[in-house]
Amino acid sequence: MDPIHQFNIHKIFTIGHIGGYEIAFTNSSAYMLVAVVLTALLMLANGRQLVPSRMQSVAEITYEFVANMIRSTAGTEGMKFFPFVFSIFMLFAVSNVVGIIPYTFTISSHIIVTAAMALLVWFTVLFYGLYKNGLKFFKLFVPSGIPIFILPLVVFIEVFSFFLKPISHSVRLFANMLAGHIALKVFASFIPLLAGLGIAGYFGAALPLGMVIALSALELLVAFLQAYVFAILTCIYINDAIHPGH
Repeated sequence: MDPIHQFNIHKIFTIGHIGGYEIAFTNSSAYMLVAVVLTALLMLANGRQLVPSRMQSVAEITYEFVANMIRSTAGTEGMKFFPFVFSIFMLFAVSNVVGIIPYTFTISSHIIVTAAMALLVWFTVLFYGLYKNGLKFFKLFVPSGIPIFILPLVVFIEVFSFFLKPISHSVRLFANMLAGHIALKVFASFIPLLAGLGIAGYFGAALPLGMVIALSALELLVAFLQAYVFAILTCIYINDAIHPGH
């Protein structure tokens, strides 16, 4: 009945200790591994048949979907980041869908996971932008055509927003998955409560059951949508590193 219990981290076994801190393989780690294995099976297990099977068609569609997303936002030069963006998209898309299955775990419902990925994207953009453009990367914070008397304010806003990007990037995915799973759990908990009231309770339980079915369908959509949003924002940030001028 506790809607928060589904987000608890449980240790499966201890890997070792570093500096007195325990390094453990948890249920979160296990579902990350599940997402990697399922992605690998999708992309590798079907071969390269001339007449593709259903699963090979899904793999090819997924590949082209991410490739087109990168080309449309970061240009052909952004395709060098395809493995990076594709890995992020598939990790969250697959893990979010797996997390909808009852009694499983959703890794993106923990802010530490989404924040780690958002920081990885942010540092990649920062380091690659400086590596490729040198000091010209800082043109990102100086929009062209701005009157000189308000330029300091605009630069401050641009710099401040740049440092806030990992927060907005991570919280969006985390909050959507957390809220959706809590709503599912709350409505699902009403079903056995009402069903225990007898015949009238069975009819009353139909309403939360219908809500659970509708929310599950919505969560399936949100699972893909939030993975897409995280990936498309990654592409936009990469485009800033490649083309820092406004």
